[in-house]
Amino acid sequence: MQELENRIGHKFKNKKLLSVAITHSSYANESGGKLESYERLEFLGDSILGLVTSDYIFKNCPNSPEGDLTKLRASLVCEKQLCVFSHELGIGDFVRLSRGERHSGGANRTSILADIFEAICAAIYLDAGIEVASKFILRFIVKAIKSPMLEDIHDYKTDLQEIVQKNPEETIKYALVKETGPDHDKRFTVEARINSNTVGVGVGRSKKEAQQHAAKKALELMGY
Repeated sequence: MQELENRIGHKFKNKKLLSVAITHSSYANESGGKLESYERLEFLGDSILGLVTSDYIFKNCPNSPEGDLTKLRASLVCEKQLCVFSHELGIGDFVRLSRGERHSGGANRTSILADIFEAICAAIYLDAGIEVASKFILRFIVKAIKSPMLEDIHDYKTDLQEIVQKNPEETIKYALVKETGPDHDKRFTVEARINSNTVGVGVGRSKKEAQQHAAKKALELMGY
């Protein structure tokens, strides 16, 4: 546990908070109800992460309109990005999983690593307050904003929806046509369809990402 504290950069007064933050429900269930999983901490951490991120980009992006701020925040706190933060900390080395969950690749599963990052944010907040939690969170957020790898914040689905709505007889729908890969490394293929006609195909690590890529392809096909 001391090694994880070193990576996080915070020495916990209440060690149980950190222990709970890395305990998956599968591990807690195996204990016969004696242990608590990170789910409640994750709930709180989601709000803390959103608040700290919103405060930072509001103050540091003074010329950005509300819509751009919303998209930027969504990219910074999305599941994919939080998983990247967890990988930087090496959380997979410490997460407590049932044997079955670990055998199926749970220590590398995007959703689990993202959830644990949120739980750790909450654990730090409860242990030391918002200032310490903010310092921890901004260590990742500030670097992510400057990274060229940050997910494109443009909302192609909204752009496509606005164009389609100009023609009342047309409707846009997204259909999942393929799902490949193991649970911890899924690939989703989605088709964007206007009145049942496929106008764009997208592939992504999540359904939402695949939908955005499909919408982008549709816009390119339509000349936008």
